[in-house]
Amino acid sequence: MEEILASIRRIISEDDAPAAEAPPPAPEPVFEPEPAVEEDVLDLTDPIEPPAPIETLGDLDVYTPEPEPEPAYEPPPPPPEPVYSPPPAFNRDEVAETLVGDHAAGLAASAFGSLSSALLMPANGRTLEDVVRELLRPLLKEWLDQNLPRIVESKVEEEVHRISRGRGV
Repeated sequence: MEEILASIRRIISEDDAPAAEAPPPAPEPVFEPEPAVEEDVLDLTDPIEPPAPIETLGDLDVYTPEPEPEPAYEPPPPPPEPVYSPPPAFNRDEVAETLVGDHAAGLAASAFGSLSSALLMPANGRTLEDVVRELLRPLLKEWLDQNLPRIVESKVEEEVHRISRGRGV
C-alpha cells in the first residue's frame, strides 16, 4: 500500500513540474487540396454541325437523318434440278408372295366371292350403278311415302297464301 501511495505522490509531483521539460507537441497534419483533374465537360451551348439538312418546326430545329440505303437483294440460288430415277419395277407376284400367305389369300378370295354372290350380279353386263339403283329404290319409296304428302301440302298452302295476297292488294 505504501508503494501505491508513493507512486501517486510521484505522479502528482510530475504534474506540478514546469512545462519546459514537456515534449514538443506533435505537428498537426496539413491537408493539401488534391490536384484538379480536368474533366471533359459537355457544354450544351456549343452549336453542332449536323451532317444532313435541318428542318425548322416552330422554335425547334429537327434533324432528320437520311435513310440508310437498303442492301442489295440477292435472290437465293435456285434449287438443284431433281435427278429422275425410274421407280423400281413392280412385280405383283413377288409382292403377293411376300405379303400374304397362300392360306390368307385363299380366305380373301372366298370372301370376295361370297360378296359378289350376295350382290346378285349374274349378268356380266350388269354394273355397280345398276345394283345400287336396285338397292336404293325400296328405301327411296319408303321415304317418299312418309314425307311427300307433308311436303306437297306445305308447298300448296304457301302458294295459296301468295296468290290470295296478290288478289287482295
